[in-house]
Amino acid sequence: MLEIPSNVLFRELDGELFLVNVDTGYYFALDPVGSRMWRALGRHGSVTGALAELRDEYEVEPERLRADLAELVARLREHGLLEGIS
Repeated sequence: MLEIPSNVLFRELDGELFLVNVDTGYYFALDPVGSRMWRALGRHGSVTGALAELRDEYEVEPERLRADLAELVARLREHGLLEGIS
């Protein structure tokens, strides 16, 4: 289950989402598509659940969407902005 750590703050501004790990000071900005992925991951707690939600919204091959989500999860985990197993 993927979870947003309690030390991560996030705010949306002009369609972008800004994430901050308050323990490390690392921040990360997501464009509108990345923001949509973030919200889907947060709602479902897994790449599989997020995929099911996003598949109908974006005209992209399922393999590409899965790869993009996996890359986002890896980058967020690397900087302590997301934790858990997808």
